[in-house]
Amino acid sequence: MTAPTAAVVVLAAGSGTRVGAEVNKILLPLRGRPVLAWSVRTALAVPGVDPVVVVHRAGERADVGAALLPVIADREVLLVEGGASRQDSEQAALAALAGRVADGSVDVVVLHDGARPLAPLELFAATIATARAYGGAVPAHELAGLLPRDAAAAPSPGGPGTRLVGVATPQAFRAAPLLAAYRAAAEAGFDGTDTAAAFTQFAPAGHDVRAVPADPGNVKVTFAEDLRLAARLLAESGF
Repeated sequence: MTAPTAAVVVLAAGSGTRVGAEVNKILLPLRGRPVLAWSVRTALAVPGVDPVVVVHRAGERADVGAALLPVIADREVLLVEGGASRQDSEQAALAALAGRVADGSVDVVVLHDGARPLAPLELFAATIATARAYGGAVPAHELAGLLPRDAAAAPSPGGPGTRLVGVATPQAFRAAPLLAAYRAAAEAGFDGTDTAAAFTQFAPAGHDVRAVPADPGNVKVTFAEDLRLAARLLAESGF
């Protein structure tokens, strides 16, 4: 019997209008490949990941598929059409994975913003390991000065309690409790800002969400200056 794997869901169904481009920001070029391709390339390289699911906007399946062809090789990447909200898109991806979760072949689901092209392989691996151990994991870094756009209160890295940190993706969760949490959230009409919000509120008892230390260089491409910053950081890393 083979060991269960982690599935990585890469969310690419947002509008991205604030970046100032006429196309979806995840399709914009970044150091020779689309923004989305960087995220998918890293996810595919994480040991024990299978499959990768990419959630795309309606009407963009062909464009997303073409953007990913150079990086997927012979690996399995599922394309799923997203919904009107982030939670709708996440639910569509979880529905595509439900059979593998039910038969035990997938035990952890990772959700990652396709617009975070710099998330390192080690961060994916750390969140997966933490989710298997405790139930859920979110990357977090200490805030300095003004709060970033994605700031939130999250569990303190390495210990109990909470403190103000910047929370990002990839976020990882035990698969079966995550699906149960999303079913309960749908029944309650809950629409959270990220996966951890739904999991924390609706997952069965006994599943903790722990923070994993992360570098603030895991930038999200939201504005045009973020794309330039991501290009500079990749260049400094030798890509």
